[in-house]
Amino acid sequence: MKPIRSSRRALALASMAAVGALTLTACNDDAGASDTPTTPPATTAPAGQTAAPSTAAITPAATTPAAPSGGASDTGAAPAPAGSAPAAGTTLKLGEAATIPFSSGSTKGTIALAVTSIEKGDPADLADLKLGDKAKGLVPYYIHYKITNAGSTDLSYTSVNHMKGLLADGTEAQELTVIGSFAKCKSASLPKGFTNGQSSTSCAVAMSPEASKIAGAEYWGEPYTLGKGLNWK
Repeated sequence: MKPIRSSRRALALASMAAVGALTLTACNDDAGASDTPTTPPATTAPAGQTAAPSTAAITPAATTPAAPSGGASDTGAAPAPAGSAPAAGTTLKLGEAATIPFSSGSTKGTIALAVTSIEKGDPADLADLKLGDKAKGLVPYYIHYKITNAGSTDLSYTSVNHMKGLLADGTEAQELTVIGSFAKCKSASLPKGFTNGQSSTSCAVAMSPEASKIAGAEYWGEPYTLGKGLNWK
């Protein structure tokens, strides 16, 4: 009887190992092939080790049109009360900051956010990301933005993302999510010691068809939603 139990136990352990191997393979495949990934936190390699190669995936644009490029009066949104966040649909000029509430997990604070520039890239910039036909006919644009801590909460290591590109007709552009480092458009968590008055910059990649262009940007993080956020042109 003992040999039978040992045999069953060995089979069970082998089955568990096989399941674990399949799970790891699926995760690796998803990381390299998914078209609709969630935005991952920035990662760095431990000291003495080489960082893993960057990978990327293009997220299709939502079918719901983004907010028109006009100001709050164009969208029918009521003006924001004095001292509160700008109303959804408000359009600001490049470089103009909006002071808004910010939350990341249990951390809540206030930031001043401004899109500072929208830079047209070159399709050749994406060569190392190995996107293949997924990027055919698309041009990358780099949305550079500045974050300033305008509150009393230390926002160290939180991330300000939810920044999307808007095409010339006002609709949402496709988004490129890069896992790892991308020199043309660096995005990282806010640094240590990010207290009141501290500023940092970040970048988001938007993809435009060759026949169009990225004409604006939208921030749709809380308290806003996609298509009803803050716009910059």
